[in-house]
Amino acid sequence: MLTRVPAAVTAALLVGFALLSPAFAQDKPRSGGELIFLVPSEPPSYDGHKEGTFGVVHPLAPHYNTLLRIDPFDRTGAKVVPDLAESWTVSPDGLTYRLKLRAGVRFHDGSVMTSRDVKASYDKIVFPPPETSSYRKGQYRAVEAVEAPDPQTIRFRLKWPEASFLVTLASPYSWIFKADILAKDVRWYEKNVMGTGPFTFVEHVKGSHWVGKRNPNYWDKGKPYLDGFRAIFISSSSAQVAAIRGERAHIQFRSFSPSERDSLVGALGSRITVQESPWDCAMMVAMNHERKPWDDKRVRRALTLALDRYEGAKNLSRIAVVKDVAGIQVPGTQWATPPAELEKLAGYGRDIKASRAEARRLLREARVPDGFSFTFRNRGIPQPYEPLGIWLIDQWKQIGLNVRQETTEASAHHPMLQRGDFDVAMDFQCSFMVEPDLDIDKFQSVGVSDRNFSRYKDPVLDDLFVRQSRALDPEERKRYLRAFEKRLLDEEAHYFYTLQNHRIIPHSAKVRGWTITPSHFLNQQLDTVWLAE
Repeated sequence: MLTRVPAAVTAALLVGFALLSPAFAQDKPRSGGELIFLVPSEPPSYDGHKEGTFGVVHPLAPHYNTLLRIDPFDRTGAKVVPDLAESWTVSPDGLTYRLKLRAGVRFHDGSVMTSRDVKASYDKIVFPPPETSSYRKGQYRAVEAVEAPDPQTIRFRLKWPEASFLVTLASPYSWIFKADILAKDVRWYEKNVMGTGPFTFVEHVKGSHWVGKRNPNYWDKGKPYLDGFRAIFISSSSAQVAAIRGERAHIQFRSFSPSERDSLVGALGSRITVQESPWDCAMMVAMNHERKPWDDKRVRRALTLALDRYEGAKNLSRIAVVKDVAGIQVPGTQWATPPAELEKLAGYGRDIKASRAEARRLLREARVPDGFSFTFRNRGIPQPYEPLGIWLIDQWKQIGLNVRQETTEASAHHPMLQRGDFDVAMDFQCSFMVEPDLDIDKFQSVGVSDRNFSRYKDPVLDDLFVRQSRALDPEERKRYLRAFEKRLLDEEAHYFYTLQNHRIIPHSAKVRGWTITPSHFLNQQLDTVWLAE
C-alpha cells in the first residue's frame, strides 16, 4: 500500500493495499539532498556474502551492484530485471545460463569491472574457501561451475535444471567484489568497502552513523538522484519513532509496529506516507542439537507443542509486526500449506490443552524434570523480538519450564548463532522473494547450509530439498514441500516458527521513488530514491 495519510484517517483505514495516486506516480525525480534513514542494527561485518542481516544490506547496498535485481517498482517483489548483466540466455536443457555484462562499469577505485570479478565473487559465494563462509551456499547446490569465457560474459553451468535460478542471481546480497582484492585477501571485504554502486563510501562511525555520497561516475547515467545518504544506528524503537516524528530522519526501512504507525500518522498528518505489505520474514526458534537435552526430538517437539499460535497471533498482531500463523511459506502464496493441513503439524493444532498435555508427557518421557531451567537467547531488536520473547517464555511456563531470557546486542546475535554458543535461541528466516529454494535452504544439514544454526545433519531433508527444487511440475513440488515441512517442524522438530511478520513503513512524504515489497532486503541500492521539496 502506498497512500498519503491525512491526520484524520484512522489506523483501521491504513491497513490493506491501495494503488499509487496518479499525481504521486507521475512526479518527476528531483536531484539533490541527503536521505537520512534509521537502522536498528549495526553490521557484524561488511561482507554481504557471509552475512544475512538487514544491518548489513541497508547501509552497504548503495555501494554495490548485483548481476540481476528485483524491479524496484514492483510491489510484489517478484520481477527480475537487469543490473550489471544487461541480458541473459538459458540453454534449452536449462543447464547453462549465459549473462552479458554491461560495458564500461567501473569500481569506485576507477578500475573496469569484467567477468573475472563476477566469477571471483560467485566462486566465493558458491564455493567458499575454508577461511570464510557463505550465508547462501545452500542455495547454489545446482551450480557445477562458474565460468568467464570472455571479459563481458559470465556463464553458470548447472548439474540439474532449476526454475528459481534467475531469482537466486537477483539476491540483494550477491554484491560484485573486485577479483584482485579477493585474490590477495578473501576476507578484505569484511572490514572494507569498494564496489560499483551508485554511492561511494565516506565513513562508518560505530554506534553512530554510516555515510555515502553520490558516485559521479556511476554507469547508469543520471542516477543516483540523491547527493548522498546517512544511516543512523538507533536500536531503541521509541527513539526511532521520535526521530521520524521530529523529522530528523526520513525513513526506517525495516518496519514499525501498528501503534507506532498510528502515533506517527496522528503527529505528522499529511507530512507522512504509510506503506504496508505482507512480509516474507518470520522469527523462529533454533535448538542446538549438539547440546543436551536438545539432541532429543521429544524435548524439541514439546517446545513447539506449548505454543498457542492462534491466540498469540490475535493478541500480538495488535502490538508487534507479526500477523499470521504460518509454516515454511508465506500464507496465501503459491507454495503455502493450506490451513487445514497446517493444523495437523505439531504446535499448529487448535486444541491447546491437548497439545500442552502431550508436551508434558514428552518431557516426562525424556526425563526432563518439572521446572527445568534453560536460557533463551534473543536478539536485541525491539520489533518483533521483544514481544515474541516474552510470549515464548510465558507459553513454555505453561508446560512447567522455567526459562530465563538473555538479550544479545543485535550485531553480535548472528555471530553467536554461527558459533553455536547457545542452547535455545531466536533465529529468523527472511528472504528477498517468496520462493522455496530461498526460504528453506537454511534447513539443510549443517555443512550443506552455513546457516543451519540448530546444527543437525539430516540427509532426508537434504534429499527432499533437492527433489522439490528439481520438480518442474507445481503439484509434484508441493508434495515434496509438504514432506519437507512435516519432517522439519513435526517429525524431527529441528526448528519451529513463531508467527509470520507484517511490514509497516511510515515515512516522510518527501521520500519518493521507494516502493515497499514483501522483503526488507530489497530496494536498498537507493538509486531510484529522491527527495521532494
